[in-house]
Amino acid sequence: MVTAPAPRYAPTLRRLHWLMALLVLAAYLLIEQRGLFPRGSAARTAMVQGHFWSGIAIFVLVWWRLASRVRTGAPPITPAPDRFSALAARLVHLALYAFLVVMPMLGMATAWSDGKAVRIPFTGIALPALLPENESLAHTLEDLHGSIGQAFYWVIGAHIVAALWHHLFRRDDTLKRML
Repeated sequence: MVTAPAPRYAPTLRRLHWLMALLVLAAYLLIEQRGLFPRGSAARTAMVQGHFWSGIAIFVLVWWRLASRVRTGAPPITPAPDRFSALAARLVHLALYAFLVVMPMLGMATAWSDGKAVRIPFTGIALPALLPENESLAHTLEDLHGSIGQAFYWVIGAHIVAALWHHLFRRDDTLKRML
């Protein structure tokens, strides 16, 4: 007797999940490692621009991912989790999606209000700034972007730990649905 394979997320959702995970990691590494290079250097500018473009890519892809998720739904977890676990998972996922939308918007608002150009890679063309320069606003937005970013990493950590807990201890198919 052949058993049917366990349900998985749609291929588009699986690919977007892992691509966006890599982009979030790239955004983090690029901004955290910019300090390896002196201020004003081409390498530091490339790190910051890479951070900007990772964020922009995340912002574009999250809308595709949300539309795909609404269209295809989520496969059931087998065995089904208890109500508390299901609610916790729903809240963490909502927080992750909120971060993926809000963080790039805050980042762009910070760059524009700080007078930083967001250049299209490999060109001298900058995206038009949608906010005027405002040093006070830039500092406020930068602090907010950083603080929310720190919370984001904790939520990502909880997401990873929960996936591993489901796989290794609960032994359900939560993680397998995304592989």
